[in-house]
Amino acid sequence: MTRGADRDGCEADLSTIAIDRTWDGGSAAAGERVLLALIWAADRLTVRVDAPFHDDPPPAAPPGRCDRLWEHEVVELFLVGRGDRYLEVEFGPHGHYLALGLHGVRRVVDAAISIEFRATVAAGRWAGVGAILRRDLPADLERWNAFAMHGVGPARRYLAAHPLPGPRPDFHRIGAFPRLDRS
Repeated sequence: MTRGADRDGCEADLSTIAIDRTWDGGSAAAGERVLLALIWAADRLTVRVDAPFHDDPPPAAPPGRCDRLWEHEVVELFLVGRGDRYLEVEFGPHGHYLALGLHGVRRVVDAAISIEFRATVAAGRWAGVGAILRRDLPADLERWNAFAMHGVGPARRYLAAHPLPGPRPDFHRIGAFPRLDRS
């Protein structure tokens, strides 16, 4: 089991992640809470999303890989390995996803990562299941964080598992992500 520090510096089980804070540290509304379950296997990481459905306009693209998904209703997972190599994976309620391999902040080195992803919407919530092959994960995971965004224009909301205070939301501050504890 992989563990990381929670927002109080205590250990947190990385197999279940709650996105329940605003990007700058406030409490998210009860109806905004997102849960991610990470299931680690020899050949893949499966991510299960349980999130409220805000009914934001979907991307114009058909379900599947979608550039600029972060501009829509989305849940994101960042996994950082040694040497500032990281994977950004985004999941949307309409079956869209985006997986990017980066080396250094915002420097995309692999935009062709393909994952299996499906999503369903029911009763005001959406559920998604994504599978990421181990070969696409950064080596020697060191840090992580997860985010959710919804709303349009001035009503846009930015949520985080571990807040990153600053003048504006910036989810690529990987050095401020919590460290993983390998015990």
